[in-house]
Amino acid sequence: MHDLRLPRGRRLSLDPFALMGVVNVTPDSFYEGSRRRGVDEALAAALSMEAAGATIIDVGGESTRPGSAYVDEAEELARVLPVVEAIRSSSDIAISVDTRKAAVFAAALEAGADMLNDVSSLVADPAMAPLAAERAVPVVLMHMKGEPKTMQEAPFYEDCLHEVAEFLDEAAARALAAGVHKDLILLDPGIGFGKRLEDNLALLAGLDELSSLGYPLIIGVSRKAFIGALTGKPAGERLAGSLGAVAAAYIGGARLFRVHDVAETRDLLLVLSACLGGGASGGSVSGASGRGAA
Repeated sequence: MHDLRLPRGRRLSLDPFALMGVVNVTPDSFYEGSRRRGVDEALAAALSMEAAGATIIDVGGESTRPGSAYVDEAEELARVLPVVEAIRSSSDIAISVDTRKAAVFAAALEAGADMLNDVSSLVADPAMAPLAAERAVPVVLMHMKGEPKTMQEAPFYEDCLHEVAEFLDEAAARALAAGVHKDLILLDPGIGFGKRLEDNLALLAGLDELSSLGYPLIIGVSRKAFIGALTGKPAGERLAGSLGAVAAAYIGGARLFRVHDVAETRDLLLVLSACLGGGASGGSVSGASGRGAA
């Protein structure tokens, strides 16, 4: 069993699985159904996801879809902070912030956030790794080939699984060297981030190799383009395909899933986990109250 230490004396269980609900406060995320317009709409979505079984809400103020443009610090802060504050004032749920900017994450921590989801693996901003280490928060390190704006322009690998494993191993080593505790590191192979269809499938088929690195795996496959390539369906019609990919990832060893559709994914994983002998309940957040800023 793996628990993550959170701020304010709380712990997040990943046993037998945990769900991270996506709350995008952006106008251009790839899945229109995930875009939240304003604090009230974002808060309602977060609380609905919590009621459906999410134990983490991932708040993002900068889209990292293929072709997306950079969002400046002031704009990202304006999008993210009011939402983090609203969620924290209403719930003890774990709050993750999807950002590459240390200033954004520092402000979000003061507003009550609990963990970092950095698609650049602490590289985009040199102040991020020291901040994460100092505040002793869980950190998601993700593989991405290139930058969001250009990552899907003819990506190529000799051996995607091996190259991603090597990258993540090195990213974890960098985090450790910066002072991030081993028990607070999670790894994300970055499905869809600078990957071809065959690369995404190779990663999902080879998750046992990534698990062997010794860190919990977080997987984000929800409604992504590779599912559309396999099913021929647009993002709004990819729920069933997403659930198929989640099932494959769970069997491969992933235990944390970043999703748009919390209730449906929870049902799938409850049944799958029970059938495989892993129990019939999802993860949870326990410990002291998380309401209020740190």
